Amino acid sequence: MIAYEKVKETLKQHPRTWLITGVAGFIGSNLLETLLLLNQKVVGLDNFSTGFQQNLDEVQKLVSKKHWQGFTFIEGDIRNFEDCQAACKNVDYVLHQAALGSVPRSIANPINTNNTNISGYLNMLVAARDAKVKSFTYAASSSTYGDHPALPKVEDNIGKPLSPYAVTKYVNELYAEVFARTYDFNTIGLRYFNIFGKRQTPDGAYAAVIPKWTASMIKGEKVFINGDGDTSRDFNFIENAVQANILAATTTNFEAKNQVYNVAVGGRTTLNTLFEYIQEALKDNGVTYSKVPVYRDFREGDVRHSQADISKIKNLLGYSPEFFINDGIVKAMPWYVQFLD
Repeated sequence: MIAYEKVKETLKQHPRTWLITGVAGFIGSNLLETLLLLNQKVVGLDNFSTGFQQNLDEVQKLVSKKHWQGFTFIEGDIRNFEDCQAACKNVDYVLHQAALGSVPRSIANPINTNNTNISGYLNMLVAARDAKVKSFTYAASSSTYGDHPALPKVEDNIGKPLSPYAVTKYVNELYAEVFARTYDFNTIGLRYFNIFGKRQTPDGAYAAVIPKWTASMIKGEKVFINGDGDTSRDFNFIENAVQANILAATTTNFEAKNQVYNVAVGGRTTLNTLFEYIQEALKDNGVTYSKVPVYRDFREGDVRHSQADISKIKNLLGYSPEFFINDGIVKAMPWYVQFLD
């Protein structure tokens, strides 16, 4: 945590202007909250396709009036190049989080996923390049590893993509490489591994597993596990992802730029164990859930196991995850209980 603490202290003393795309989303709103508390000026871009006004409202309640005055919101769409240009004006750092996530969503509607995740991403790259921003950090994905069987996942070893979503995220990385080579425009990609935490929605067909299960348990509903429950993931608490973004955006290490990094904790938790963690954390917050999970077929496009090697991001960016799976669930659970009931 030493590198991160130094960066935060520097930012407090020397405010910069940041652009967060997808600012009303789960990850975007958490980035917004942290940056405002660090006295930064933030421009946020969102079209509310997957983000929510309530996320921004919650951040406003958690920061001071003075901090909130440092935030400028633009309702716009990354698929509209003019919106991207307007958002990038006079910005130092770009944190590009806007995307249509979810493997199943991409299988159901690959055209929409492509338009947002590739065309929209390219719009942002060009707008940021033209605005001469200091850095461009974008949300990549662990889905890029595809059918590569080795564990843990190492950045240079990827397989064939298993979904349209994975294709779009790999194309993002390819475009980043081309922009570095062709335009000398530096980027950093962050391959997220199953990020979770407050303001992650449990609603809809494409909701992430932790908020979805937690909401079901709070309401006394059935919890469904895809497969036999031995499927495993490298679950990563949101505050670790925020740390990775800020370190990536502000790094002065030239060797660290034009790279892609795993953002995770380097562990592996099965869905069966995850169920027990959530159940126990809910009990500690006054919610008892006694039903057993219901097992059903594996989900199309999903990989069986996922675990990250995080040595690269540790060595080049100074990343040090503060929260492991159970720590994160314990910290997030009071929010879940309050907002998911």
